[in-house]
Amino acid sequence: MTERNYDLNDLAMMSGFTTRTLRNYLNQGYLKGNKINGMWQFTPEEIDSFFSDPFVKEGLRIKRNSVVFDFLADVSKKEERSCVVLDIPASMKKGNAISAFFCEKINEVRDVQFSFGWDHDVCRVILSGSAEAVQHLLQAYYAAEFRD
Repeated sequence: MTERNYDLNDLAMMSGFTTRTLRNYLNQGYLKGNKINGMWQFTPEEIDSFFSDPFVKEGLRIKRNSVVFDFLADVSKKEERSCVVLDIPASMKKGNAISAFFCEKINEVRDVQFSFGWDHDVCRVILSGSAEAVQHLLQAYYAAEFRD
Protein backbone atom coordinates (compact mmCIF):
# COMPACT_ATOMS: atom_id res chain seq x y z
CA MET A 1 0.00 0.00 0.00
CA THR A 2 1.40 3.39 -0.96
CA GLU A 3 1.37 6.38 1.36
CA ARG A 4 -1.21 9.03 0.67
CA ASN A 5 -0.17 12.22 -1.10
CA TYR A 6 -1.73 15.52 -0.10
CA ASP A 7 -2.96 18.43 -2.21
CA LEU A 8 -2.88 22.17 -1.48
CA ASN A 9 -6.30 22.08 0.19
CA ASP A 10 -5.18 19.28 2.53
CA LEU A 11 -2.05 21.20 3.40
CA ALA A 12 -4.07 24.39 3.98
CA MET A 13 -6.38 22.47 6.31
CA MET A 14 -3.46 21.00 8.27
CA SER A 15 -1.43 24.17 8.54
CA GLY A 16 -4.03 26.93 8.73
CA PHE A 17 -2.22 28.76 5.92
CA THR A 18 -4.26 29.84 2.91
CA THR A 19 -3.61 28.15 -0.42
CA ARG A 20 -2.28 31.50 -1.64
CA THR A 21 0.29 31.59 1.19
CA LEU A 22 1.26 28.00 0.38
CA ARG A 23 1.76 28.94 -3.28
CA ASN A 24 4.03 31.76 -2.12
CA TYR A 25 6.00 29.25 -0.05
CA LEU A 26 6.29 27.07 -3.18
CA ASN A 27 7.63 30.04 -5.16
CA GLN A 28 10.07 30.92 -2.36
CA GLY A 29 11.32 27.32 -2.08
CA TYR A 30 10.14 26.65 1.48
CA LEU A 31 7.65 24.07 0.18
CA LYS A 32 8.47 21.41 -2.37
CA GLY A 33 6.03 19.22 -4.27
CA ASN A 34 5.09 17.94 -7.69
CA LYS A 35 2.49 19.24 -10.07
CA ILE A 36 0.50 16.29 -11.38
CA ASN A 37 -2.25 16.95 -13.92
CA GLY A 38 -2.12 20.63 -13.01
CA MET A 39 -2.52 20.04 -9.26
CA TRP A 40 0.14 20.29 -6.59
CA GLN A 41 0.79 17.03 -4.74
CA PHE A 42 2.94 16.59 -1.64
CA THR A 43 4.37 13.46 -0.06
CA PRO A 44 4.39 13.06 3.73
CA GLU A 45 8.17 13.57 3.64
CA GLU A 46 7.81 16.88 1.74
CA ILE A 47 5.23 18.05 4.26
CA ASP A 48 7.43 17.02 7.17
CA SER A 49 10.34 18.93 5.65
CA PHE A 50 8.12 21.99 5.18
CA PHE A 51 6.77 21.80 8.74
CA SER A 52 10.35 21.39 10.08
CA ASP A 53 11.70 24.57 8.46
CA PRO A 54 12.39 27.08 11.29
CA PHE A 55 10.75 29.96 9.39
CA VAL A 56 7.62 27.92 8.66
CA LYS A 57 7.56 26.33 12.12
CA GLU A 58 7.04 29.70 13.78
CA GLY A 59 4.17 30.55 11.44
CA LEU A 60 2.58 27.16 12.11
CA ARG A 61 2.84 27.67 15.86
CA ILE A 62 1.12 31.04 15.57
CA LYS A 63 -1.63 29.63 13.31
CA ARG A 64 -2.27 26.63 15.59
CA ASN A 65 -2.42 28.80 18.69
CA SER A 66 -4.75 31.27 16.98
CA VAL A 67 -7.40 28.54 16.68
CA VAL A 68 -7.43 28.21 20.47
CA PHE A 69 -7.13 31.95 21.13
CA ASP A 70 -9.96 32.74 18.71
CA PHE A 71 -12.15 30.15 20.44
CA LEU A 72 -11.44 31.65 23.86
CA ALA A 73 -11.90 35.24 22.65
CA ASP A 74 -15.35 34.60 21.15
CA VAL A 75 -17.72 35.34 24.03
CA SER A 76 -20.83 35.64 21.85
CA LYS A 77 -21.38 31.95 21.08
CA LYS A 78 -24.99 31.09 20.20
CA GLU A 79 -24.62 27.31 20.50
CA GLU A 80 -22.43 24.76 22.24
CA ARG A 81 -18.87 24.96 20.94
CA SER A 82 -15.81 22.82 21.69
CA CYS A 83 -12.10 23.27 21.31
CA VAL A 84 -9.95 20.19 21.80
CA VAL A 85 -6.18 19.87 21.73
CA LEU A 86 -4.85 16.33 21.34
CA ASP A 87 -1.14 15.74 21.92
CA ILE A 88 -0.36 12.26 20.64
CA PRO A 89 3.11 10.70 21.00
CA ALA A 90 3.77 9.28 17.54
CA SER A 91 6.37 8.28 15.01
CA MET A 92 6.37 10.11 11.70
CA LYS A 93 4.57 7.15 10.10
CA LYS A 94 1.83 7.21 12.72
CA GLY A 95 1.65 11.00 12.52
CA ASN A 96 1.11 10.77 8.77
CA ALA A 97 -1.70 8.25 9.31
CA ILE A 98 -3.35 10.51 11.91
CA SER A 99 -3.04 13.50 9.61
CA ALA A 100 -4.54 11.57 6.67
CA PHE A 101 -7.37 10.36 8.91
CA PHE A 102 -8.37 13.87 9.99
CA CYS A 103 -7.96 15.29 6.47
CA GLU A 104 -10.40 12.67 5.21
CA LYS A 105 -12.86 12.86 8.11
CA ILE A 106 -12.99 16.65 8.32
CA ASN A 107 -14.82 16.63 4.98
CA GLU A 108 -17.68 14.68 6.59
CA VAL A 109 -18.50 17.42 9.10
CA ARG A 110 -19.31 21.09 8.88
CA ASP A 111 -18.27 23.93 11.09
CA VAL A 112 -14.99 22.55 12.42
CA GLN A 113 -11.55 24.11 12.24
CA PHE A 114 -8.73 21.61 12.09
CA SER A 115 -5.05 22.13 12.70
CA PHE A 116 -2.28 19.56 12.67
CA GLY A 117 1.36 19.70 13.63
CA TRP A 118 4.09 17.16 14.28
CA ASP A 119 7.15 18.08 16.30
CA HIS A 120 9.60 16.13 18.44
CA ASP A 121 7.65 12.86 18.01
CA VAL A 122 4.35 14.41 19.13
CA CYS A 123 1.35 15.09 16.91
CA ARG A 124 -0.81 18.02 17.91
CA VAL A 125 -4.35 17.99 16.59
CA ILE A 126 -6.62 20.96 17.31
CA LEU A 127 -10.33 20.76 16.61
CA SER A 128 -12.61 23.73 17.16
CA GLY A 129 -16.26 24.05 16.21
CA SER A 130 -19.73 22.87 17.04
CA ALA A 131 -19.63 20.55 20.05
CA GLU A 132 -21.52 17.84 18.15
CA ALA A 133 -19.17 17.90 15.15
CA VAL A 134 -16.02 17.89 17.30
CA GLN A 135 -17.41 14.99 19.33
CA HIS A 136 -18.20 13.10 16.10
CA LEU A 137 -14.58 13.50 14.93
CA LEU A 138 -13.17 12.44 18.29
CA GLN A 139 -15.38 9.33 18.39
CA ALA A 140 -14.26 8.40 14.88
CA TYR A 141 -10.60 8.94 15.85
CA TYR A 142 -10.83 6.78 18.97
CA ALA A 143 -12.68 4.06 17.04
CA ALA A 144 -9.87 3.92 14.47
CA GLU A 145 -6.65 2.05 15.11
CA PHE A 146 -3.29 3.63 14.42
CA ARG A 147 -0.34 1.30 14.61
CA ASP A 148 3.36 1.99 13.97
